[in-house]
Amino acid sequence: MSSNLLITILGPTATGKTALAAEVAFRLRGEVISADSRQVFRGMDIGTGKDLADYHIHGVDIPYHLIDICNPGEEYNAYRFLNDFIPAYEGILRRGRQPILCGGTGLYIDAVVRAYQLSDAPVDPDFRRSLEPYSDEQLTARLASLVKLHNHTDTETRDRLVRALEIQEFARRHPEAYTHLPPMRHLVFGILLPRQEVIDRIERRLRARMEEGMTAEVQRLLDSGVSPERLMRYGLEYRHVTRHLLGQCTQEELFRDLFTDIRRFAKRQMTWFRRMERNGVEIRWIDGLLPLPDKAAIIASQVFPYRKNAPPT
Repeated sequence: MSSNLLITILGPTATGKTALAAEVAFRLRGEVISADSRQVFRGMDIGTGKDLADYHIHGVDIPYHLIDICNPGEEYNAYRFLNDFIPAYEGILRRGRQPILCGGTGLYIDAVVRAYQLSDAPVDPDFRRSLEPYSDEQLTARLASLVKLHNHTDTETRDRLVRALEIQEFARRHPEAYTHLPPMRHLVFGILLPRQEVIDRIERRLRARMEEGMTAEVQRLLDSGVSPERLMRYGLEYRHVTRHLLGQCTQEELFRDLFTDIRRFAKRQMTWFRRMERNGVEIRWIDGLLPLPDKAAIIASQVFPYRKNAPPT
C-alpha cells in the first residue's frame, strides 16, 4: 500500500456516500474519516444522518473517525477539523490500513485535498475594539487582502468577519500556529446522480427521519441545556425543528421548508465540488445509480494501479 494515499469519496446529501465508503474500506482494508461538520456532535444522530449501521457490512465493523467527538453546543470549524484529521489519518497509516475521507462538507474536504493552512486564535478585546470604526465592507476588503476567502460564511455576519480578521492577525504574529498537513497523494471520487433522483432521495430520507424521531432528538438536546440559538446555528434539520418546537411553524410548514432548504443545500454542495474542479482538483465521478458493489469495484480498480505505480516514499 502506498504510504501516503488518501481516497476521498464526496457527493451531495442523500447520495449514499457512507455506504460506499464502508464497502470500499472493506475491500481495501481501510478506515473511514468523516468529513461532516455536524456528525462530530454527540446526540445529533438522526438529524445529521450518521447512518452508523452502514459501517457494519459483511459481518465486519469498519472503523470510523471524527464522529461523536464533541458535545452539542461546542464550536467546531475547519481549523479544528484539520487538527483532528491529522492524527486520525496518521494513525490509520501506522496501522497499515487505507485512509478514506468521506463526507459532504465541501470546506473540510477542500481543506484536506488542497492543503489549506489555517490558524486559530484567542479572543483579543483590544483588536476587536480597533475594528469598531470600520464598515462591514471595509472589513471584508481587509480580510480578502490577507487571505483567500475559501468560505463565504466568514463574511456573513459582523461577528464572523471580526473573528476571521482576529485569526489572521494572530496568525501573522504567530506563524507557528498554522496547521501543516502531512504529505499525501489524492484520489478523489464523487457520486453523481440525476437532479430529480437526488430530490426524490432527499424527500424519502426526510420522511424516514421524521418517523424515526428527529423532533424528539432535538427536544432532548434542548432539554439537555443546548440553547435554541445554538441549535439553530447548526442549520437545516436543527434550525427548522427547533423553530417548530418553539411554536414558530406548524408541522406542515416544518416539512415543507426543511425539504426546500435541503434541496438548496444539495445544490450548494455540487457548486462547491465544481469549484474544487475549477481550482485543479480532479474528481472522478461515478454513476450513483449503479449498484453499490459496482461502484466500489470501480474505485478499487482505479486504486490498485495507482498504488502499484506509486513513486517510492
